[in-house]
Amino acid sequence: MKTFIVGLTGASGSIYGLRLIEELAKRDYLVHVIATDTAKQVITFETDIHLETFLKNLQQEGYKTVLEDAANFFASVASGSYHTDGMIIAPCSMGTLAEIAHGISDNLLDRAADVCLKERRPLILLARETPVNLINLENMLTLTKAGATIFPASPGFYSKPTTLNDIIDFMVGKILDSLQIENNLFKKWS
Repeated sequence: MKTFIVGLTGASGSIYGLRLIEELAKRDYLVHVIATDTAKQVITFETDIHLETFLKNLQQEGYKTVLEDAANFFASVASGSYHTDGMIIAPCSMGTLAEIAHGISDNLLDRAADVCLKERRPLILLARETPVNLINLENMLTLTKAGATIFPASPGFYSKPTTLNDIIDFMVGKILDSLQIENNLFKKWS
């Protein structure tokens, strides 16, 4: 069974991460979720959804999700010997991006990202900030050189989205494409 880690930070755009968790879970993958305390607050502020309830509902539907404690460095995902098929941080704040770029593991989210880099597993960061400054760009370059994929939250409009959900699905579909996971979340360029 494929296993993915989805990290959620305090950046705006929490709906991207929630939608991604849904899509991965619906494919019968095991999804480890790591959310910072600020992420949990932003999720509720932006969506009126409580992360714990959201994940319990998915579990009640038979999906495999695990909410990890961001302070628990003894979690399975903190070790390279625990195999995962990659990690996506959506949304990824510039603060978290900087910590990962500089090898600072203050929490499980940072550590799991570091493990993906050292084990050469996919690490996708849905960067959520605009405009970006030189420090942000240099951190993105450092991570790209280390093997991460930077995904600016920049939806395309060639699929002619008509709803906010269409825009969200475009970004989630692009992430799934990058992980080579088949999806029909948006109209592909032909």
